[in-house]
Amino acid sequence: MASMASQKSIHELAEEWTALDRNPDTRKEIADLLKGNNVAELERRLRKRIQFGTAGLRAKMQAGFSRMNDLTVLQASQGLAVYVAQTVPDALNKGIVIGHDHRHHSSDFARLTACAFITNGFKVHYFDRLVHTPLVPFGVEALGAACGVMITASHNAGPDNGYKVYWGNGCQIIPPHDQGIAVSIDENLTPWVWDKDLVNKSPLVCRPLDRVVDMYYKVLGNLVQGSTVNPAMRFMYTPMHGVGLPYAIRAAALIGAEHDTNMFSVAEQAQPDPDFSTVKFPNPEEQGALDLAMKTSDRLGISLVLANDPDADRFSAAVKGADGEWMQLTGNELGILFAYFIFKTEPVESNIAMLSSTASSQVLRSMSDIEGFHYEETLTGFKWLGNRALDLERQGYKVPFAFEEAIGYMFHGLHDKDGICAMLMFIKLLCWIEEAILGDNMTPAQGIILCLEEIYSKYGYFEDKNSYYVSLDPAVTAAVFQSIRTMNPSERGEYRYPKMVGNRNVTYWRDLTLGYDSSTPDHVPLLPVSKSSEMITCILDNSARVTIRGSGTEPKLKVYVEAKSSSREKSKQVAEEVWDDLEREWFKPRETGLLRP
Repeated sequence: MASMASQKSIHELAEEWTALDRNPDTRKEIADLLKGNNVAELERRLRKRIQFGTAGLRAKMQAGFSRMNDLTVLQASQGLAVYVAQTVPDALNKGIVIGHDHRHHSSDFARLTACAFITNGFKVHYFDRLVHTPLVPFGVEALGAACGVMITASHNAGPDNGYKVYWGNGCQIIPPHDQGIAVSIDENLTPWVWDKDLVNKSPLVCRPLDRVVDMYYKVLGNLVQGSTVNPAMRFMYTPMHGVGLPYAIRAAALIGAEHDTNMFSVAEQAQPDPDFSTVKFPNPEEQGALDLAMKTSDRLGISLVLANDPDADRFSAAVKGADGEWMQLTGNELGILFAYFIFKTEPVESNIAMLSSTASSQVLRSMSDIEGFHYEETLTGFKWLGNRALDLERQGYKVPFAFEEAIGYMFHGLHDKDGICAMLMFIKLLCWIEEAILGDNMTPAQGIILCLEEIYSKYGYFEDKNSYYVSLDPAVTAAVFQSIRTMNPSERGEYRYPKMVGNRNVTYWRDLTLGYDSSTPDHVPLLPVSKSSEMITCILDNSARVTIRGSGTEPKLKVYVEAKSSSREKSKQVAEEVWDDLEREWFKPRETGLLRP
């Protein structure tokens, strides 16, 4: 398709779009661009097809082959239906689970997805109300479905939407399924049918949401069994204009936290709003995203903020110190707090394993070295963490926890990140801190700080500096990575990585794009290699670890720096120094075109 498209004129591509698209609004978008002779915009919309990968699809909602719209969603669904039918035994009877969030056109996209699968003879387990993303993979496992699709763009800005695919094991797809589905999409581009109401007419459709939700809360209830909040506990919750509030209220009740008594919500952000009217980016990680929640908490005398992103698969928390200043916990801090709490409270005889992604803190590795439980590192993304957890469970391990620094957390009984479950487990963590750590008249902030200090003093002082550069053109990202790889070239064509960053020696180097690992005898990495994604990890003087990667869902080059030293202050200093060295020697924003956020 790509090579054929490159040979066509923009008018031929526009005619092809018009012939396939049955949505009058998006047909008019292309017609208006043609009428205005806006060739540049037509090229952006039509020349390249939206790429299907391990994150499924994600793009701006506009007309065009490169965007999210009725046609591209229907094409993706037809290709997915054919691939699943050919690949999964008894797939039609097992069926597909389909859910959607509150974004513009999410309901339409979900109904078109159902339409494609119904037409191909699939049973469709259709979630007919707004759901948070974790319910789809949970539903796939609980119902024994062949696959699942969630229509969401997670924490992307309002103009975006996405199409997230889960395999029959309840995990996001990994190779080779992503490539197989992409090929199948290209082979099934002509719409078979275009009937958004078919989901309301077909006998192949069932609506099991209430049953799945009850099963889901049974799993969550088992995780907090025997724990009850202090009646005096109060916290502010924000779903960030998303779908999380009703799910969070029911989850909090499992541990005795009642809405408007213990749990309060930010009124302006409580209800689903696809335009995300009070935040520029609806991501709790972004600077300022929790400002309104903190301001509301200040007014009510509350010192704890809990937050989900709009599709509630991620979780963040902030605590107010005795000095009146708010401290938002990083994704790594939350991850190691959860891991420490789970290790301390798991039965001693448990054969446990815990996981984190390669961009996440190395505290968990240090903890496993000292405490003796099994630890593994995976590639970034819960598609890898979830699938590896299933592998370990088949080997006889219990996997009570896995995390990645991008505020994603997975707990026992689930195989994808879940922000509602993480919120519930954080409340349970606070209950444990109150009993095990807090003294009289101590605040949650003091308890968390004491717990973190206990962790660092035992396993090492780790401090991170994680951020990103905006890269508006994939070619810029590729050029930056290429310049890093060629800083120390070899005349014989051997892989030669940089030997220094600033005044620190590179003591370890791994390139998961080209497939090189300096620590293995044959220099072949132990983790999967992907030429379609950029990722390099290195260690400097055994005191700092750096990972850089291109984002698969956003126009970003992500940078993770973590330093370990004898004190928090020293670790923080090393992380800052390494960051500055990387910017000066590797990223060079003024020269490369990378933009600081």
